[in-house]
Amino acid sequence: MQNRPETIFRKHGGYLRMSEAIGHGMTRYMLYALRDRGVIEPVSRGVYRLADLPPMGNPDLVTVRLRFPNAVVCLVSALAFHNITTQVPHEVSVAVPRGSRAPSLDYPPVRTHRYSREAYEPGIETHHIDGVTVRIYSPEKTLADCFKFRNRIGMDVVLEALKLHRERNGFDLRTLLNCARTCRVEQVMRPYLEVLL
Repeated sequence: MQNRPETIFRKHGGYLRMSEAIGHGMTRYMLYALRDRGVIEPVSRGVYRLADLPPMGNPDLVTVRLRFPNAVVCLVSALAFHNITTQVPHEVSVAVPRGSRAPSLDYPPVRTHRYSREAYEPGIETHHIDGVTVRIYSPEKTLADCFKFRNRIGMDVVLEALKLHRERNGFDLRTLLNCARTCRVEQVMRPYLEVLL
């Protein structure tokens, strides 16, 4: 019986929200006892992980994913994940569908962007980071989104990302233009693509 809570954590990749742990038959007091014994450690308010897991490589993205399963990493945070920017994000940019609750965390800082259903759903990729499945927009969708939000993030950041993506990965022009159409920035992007091709 003593290993049962640890086994439940392991079955779920080593991470559980308090509500999930309670749903699996644990009590708050069991969680606190596991924490006090050093078996689990807090990742964020209400989220715990097994303490013997390897150190987290990207705790900000994992924390946001565990607290807000519907959020998708976007814009400069996605550029950084895909290694197509020299910018260092000081917050995690996420997209959520319009009408849904905006993520709010003390740490890491989160910037929320509300997307229409048509703009939110395409281009979502899943990546395994520190044992957690994190949803991040594809490089092409991210570039289209960056053109859409160019006045907020800066055109220099957008153009740098476009050039780095071409140099490091090449272009999937059809996918890039489809994403641009979805984001309604095809006419804005075309002249820049023509210069680079």
